[in-house]
Amino acid sequence: MRHIFELFLLFIAMTGLPDWYIYRTYIRKWRKKAMRMLYWIPSILLLLGMVYVFGSFKAKPESMNLLGIFLITFLTINVPKIVFSLLSILFRGILPKSKGQFWGNCIAGASALFVMGYILYGAFFGTENFQIRETTILSKDLPKGFENYRIVQISDIHCGSWAGDTKALQKAVNLINAQEPDLIVFTGDLVNNIATELDEFMPVLSQLKARDGVYSVLGNHDYAMYIPWESPEKKEQNLIALKQKQADMNWILLNNRHVKLYQNGDSIALIGVENCGRPPFPNYAKFPEAMEGTEGMFKILLSHDPSSWRREVLPETDIQLTLSGHTHAMQTKIFGFSPAVWVYPEYEGLYTEGKQMLYVNIGLGHLMYPLRLGAWPEITLLTLKREE
Repeated sequence: MRHIFELFLLFIAMTGLPDWYIYRTYIRKWRKKAMRMLYWIPSILLLLGMVYVFGSFKAKPESMNLLGIFLITFLTINVPKIVFSLLSILFRGILPKSKGQFWGNCIAGASALFVMGYILYGAFFGTENFQIRETTILSKDLPKGFENYRIVQISDIHCGSWAGDTKALQKAVNLINAQEPDLIVFTGDLVNNIATELDEFMPVLSQLKARDGVYSVLGNHDYAMYIPWESPEKKEQNLIALKQKQADMNWILLNNRHVKLYQNGDSIALIGVENCGRPPFPNYAKFPEAMEGTEGMFKILLSHDPSSWRREVLPETDIQLTLSGHTHAMQTKIFGFSPAVWVYPEYEGLYTEGKQMLYVNIGLGHLMYPLRLGAWPEITLLTLKREE
């Protein structure tokens, strides 16, 4: 509840401050009082919508959809106002009056319109702008038999956020299969909360094909910890159902265990652990149990939360490659910058410490709001190569 209240105050500030500046600097000069009053109508409606959405919010699909619509509307209206206000203040401070400020206002207005258009693009097209990101993994420990082994990693599908839109995920599945991977791995958060979110997408996701199969792990959302349950037994039944649905799609779930993959007379270990998060996220990972019997092998770990790499993998194991998701890069990246860096030191792409590597996939789906800006939905194609 505290976080909801803090977010509510932030949204009020994001609405009120730019409106106050724009009204004080420009709108109050208008002659007709009726026109001046009309300026406030969008903001008043936003504030009323804010009170309703936050006051009635529950962690259920219908509330999430309503929140998503509100957030897109809020960002489309208020972020351009913020951009205009900041640029207006800047130009009024450095440019001479009259003509200088006229051109400053033009630049500020054009920038605000560009930002509005970019947000709308992210809302209407960004969530389906699937990007294939190719990365080469170099390791001296890789067996020669696995040279040029191709792995597709996907993560954070969040089926509940795609409700009613199987065509989008079909497009992603077609792109994945077109890469002809040797292995497909999924690094958690298949649903938002409820196992039945997956039902309409099972015929699509079961089409994923790779020579060595499709392997998965659980993410924090898969444990359905964000909605109320009638009893712990009901919550557990939901998790059991999600596991069974993955099996029905021919996905192999690695819950604190490993499998060995074989090629050209060599073998590597593919290890999966349950979600290994830091508070408030759950930590059910059992590394010793999952790794038992993999001594001396080249190891690939599937662990949903990338923070586990520094907390568990680097200090306690010799795992060469860890694959994670979870961050979404906060679904926003502007000029190469994502606010995710304030929360996760490793939030996107490849990181290396000595002989150990981490790759963070920023997700195929979306959560909270149906929007991706710059942090486009990702399909990762990893090619393993032996470093001589």
